[in-house]
Amino acid sequence: MKGCYFEITYRDGRPLAAYLYLPRQAGDTSARTVRAAHGLLVDWSADGRPIGIEILSPARLTLEQLNDVLAGLSLQPLAARDLPPTVAA
Repeated sequence: MKGCYFEITYRDGRPLAAYLYLPRQAGDTSARTVRAAHGLLVDWSADGRPIGIEILSPARLTLEQLNDVLAGLSLQPLAARDLPPTVAA
């Protein structure tokens, strides 16, 4: 997979958690998880590549917080239009 995409988990019609899939190779799985910022966890592949970001409180996340983590991973920032409506801009 070349691009990034979001997956949202809902409970009672409200976003409970979100996951930003980062560019990954077929068969990649998480070998370790590291806290990147309050409410953001980064999953890493066995060979040391970031493969996803778990967002524990999507309604409280700001674009700036997410882009700070992406910058720390040497990845391109997202634009507000890239965020799903359940994630705060």
